[in-house]
Amino acid sequence: MTDPSPNRFRAALITGASSGIGAAFAALLPAPTTLVLTGRDRAALEQLRDGLAAPERVDLVVADLAQPADRARLIEAAEARNIDLLVNNAGLGAFGLVIENDPRREAEMAEVNVVAPVVLTRALLPGMLARARAEGRRGGVIVVSSVVGFGPVPRFATYAATKAFDLHYAEALATELADSPIDVLALCPGATKTAFGARAGTPVGPASLAHSAERVAREGLAALGRRPVHVVGGANLATALSLRLLPRPLIRRGVAAVNARLARRPKRE
Repeated sequence: MTDPSPNRFRAALITGASSGIGAAFAALLPAPTTLVLTGRDRAALEQLRDGLAAPERVDLVVADLAQPADRARLIEAAEARNIDLLVNNAGLGAFGLVIENDPRREAEMAEVNVVAPVVLTRALLPGMLARARAEGRRGGVIVVSSVVGFGPVPRFATYAATKAFDLHYAEALATELADSPIDVLALCPGATKTAFGARAGTPVGPASLAHSAERVAREGLAALGRRPVHVVGGANLATALSLRLLPRPLIRRGVAAVNARLARRPKRE
């Protein structure tokens, strides 16, 4: 078992840091940790930076992770800071039938949720491994997946599929790096009190079931180095187990029926 304390990290790259879970990670990492924060909203990033205890420790990189050139700029900035923690948190979603969703949004989901974590992780791992070995320290990679990544989710088909990729990628990577000084975690929240639902066009649901972004980030940091997969909350864990154990046709029909009813509700604002 490795030290789960966030104090062990010297520098961290957090994607999707403008708000929500990414911003919560930034707030939880202690002042000695240099932060490279990225997102598409400069004003939100600046507001986050200015609200942190030590804003001078923060580098901001305004970037669209769907764009290869922006990913390259971000990799360069992270390498310059010698990061030892990578948090692949940025994510896009779109609730609705694939045939009715904006095709550009469908492609962006694949780029941001799948391609970006792969490109960033592969580019930054060699340096992280070399520094960890040379300094006798441990680094970490957190890939924010989702409880919906455990099964097929009609009306959230592309998003759920990208999160399944994130889950499987992180699990396999954790096994590959098991004998190295890099810990890998697939972090799987469910409904979370962030702006994601409104941006994804998800219908209004029971708010009481949603966790805070701070809880998700805190549990992620605590679980890193202890296990390869962490599902936030007992209800989400039960859902994840059901999605893995029940017959696939039953899951598809059941989820399709539930989401068809949800689709008749008002959209989140």
